[in-house]
Amino acid sequence: MRNPLSKKVVEIEPSGIRKFFDVVNEMEDAISLGVGEPDFDTPWRIREEGIYSLERGRTFYTSNAGLKELKEEIAKYESRKIGVSYNPNTEIIVTVGGSEGIDIALRAMLEPGDEVLIPQPSYVSYLPCTVLADGVPVVIPLQQKNEFKLTAEELEAAITPKTKILVMPFPNNPTGAIMTREDLEPIAKVIEKHDLFVLSDEIYSELTYQCSHTSIASLPGMRERTLVINGFSKGFAMTGWRLGYVCGPKLIIEQMVKIHQYAIMCAPTNSQYAAVEALRNCDGEVQQMREAYNQRRRFLVHEFKRMKLECFEPYGAFYIFPNIQEFGMTSEEFATRFLEEEKVAVVPGTAFGACGEGFLRISYAYSLEDLKEAIGRLGAFIGRLRNQQGVRWND
Repeated sequence: MRNPLSKKVVEIEPSGIRKFFDVVNEMEDAISLGVGEPDFDTPWRIREEGIYSLERGRTFYTSNAGLKELKEEIAKYESRKIGVSYNPNTEIIVTVGGSEGIDIALRAMLEPGDEVLIPQPSYVSYLPCTVLADGVPVVIPLQQKNEFKLTAEELEAAITPKTKILVMPFPNNPTGAIMTREDLEPIAKVIEKHDLFVLSDEIYSELTYQCSHTSIASLPGMRERTLVINGFSKGFAMTGWRLGYVCGPKLIIEQMVKIHQYAIMCAPTNSQYAAVEALRNCDGEVQQMREAYNQRRRFLVHEFKRMKLECFEPYGAFYIFPNIQEFGMTSEEFATRFLEEEKVAVVPGTAFGACGEGFLRISYAYSLEDLKEAIGRLGAFIGRLRNQQGVRWND
């Protein structure tokens, strides 16, 4: 019998995030800090609008690119948030989550052999989506000494004549790193110099704690060469509603709509109506969630300092990325032992690229009570490890 499978697909590794999540579900009294999903319910007024849309019989297809009313609200939102104007009729597409936006953007833009620069550690989808689009992923390892920000020097060194797209994954999953305007300006100069395009994943743009988010699309000369990926999962606590969007040049968006048209048809209709309400009237709820995340973030930073666990301070998303190299174990070994001995699931840094070795991703999209219990267990665990090594840490 002929092999029914694509070699390209078979060779793609499954996501490393879900492994520990699946195990912890079978454990009694276990705590998971592994999944990047808000612990908040979707704000009531958003849910109510979704329910209302169903009661009104709004259960039919929308246009392929998305509900006109929603695209208009997205354009207003991006204008006030990042200071960039988009034509809702030609420069915005509504997708099934931000992940679909990443997928169809790469498929619309890449020719076989085109190189895509992917700073890592970063979200797991960029590399396989590049491979599925017949592109060549080129990893740029980010450094803890630079707070996991991309530098112009690192970017310049990775560019070849085949480079076409740079992924900008900030605020970053898993590190929590952000890029300020001052950080982005030298990056933009390199992009223009080499005539590159940018895939700017801004799904965590509502969750920054040091300063407001800056989009690279807002810098001079960047709008026409940048696709902004965003959505409702993280900032609006709407993961299960599966709704995202992409803003960018008409030339690219119209080709993305074509792929979306054949593969998806349109995003869920009631989710689109709910998202209109989210953009119009939920700034207050988003602010409340952001404040709660910030409280948890500051708690974890304080606790890691107290237990002398090396970790730079993250200023975006809802993750923290401690360094566990002192214990002489791989990230996978540390996470496995921590789960087995203390019943707490975290994600090895290597799930987000090889340069994540020696780190863990801990999500603080969980209640403060769960975080306190989990950090207590972490303190006990690393205390035992240090005692075995003859190291004193709690003086």
